[in-house]
Amino acid sequence: MTEAATAPNRAMMQRDLASAALGMVVEHDDPGHAVVSMRVRDDMTNGFGITHGGLVFTLADTAFAIACNEDETVTVAAGADITFLKSTVAGQTLTATAVRRTRSGRTGLYDVSVVDEHGDAVAEFRGRSLSTNRTL
Repeated sequence: MTEAATAPNRAMMQRDLASAALGMVVEHDDPGHAVVSMRVRDDMTNGFGITHGGLVFTLADTAFAIACNEDETVTVAAGADITFLKSTVAGQTLTATAVRRTRSGRTGLYDVSVVDEHGDAVAEFRGRSLSTNRTL
């Protein structure tokens, strides 16, 4: 992976205050593939004491954003959905792995798997991307 290949993602993530506030760590950022981890804190749990689903979605969405921003063109989400498979609690570490399934013209399709520290499936996310006319 070259510095030029990861430059768009690094620039985007340097400005991503939400992901930084949640303590997300970019483990891997090749074009079309990204891995992001996040340790679940007490303030990330819901009224049932489990990880808030919106934060699991946010982790997956961040990995998706990194994977689909493959060049200098700003690419955004056109839509996404998630299936929650297992609940987690504070103290656990979640890892989201995003993989490009297809990219054609201005649209793309990406799958993101979220697992816990044992490798157990927590959620499956599918994102649809749209490349804009803007550049970084």
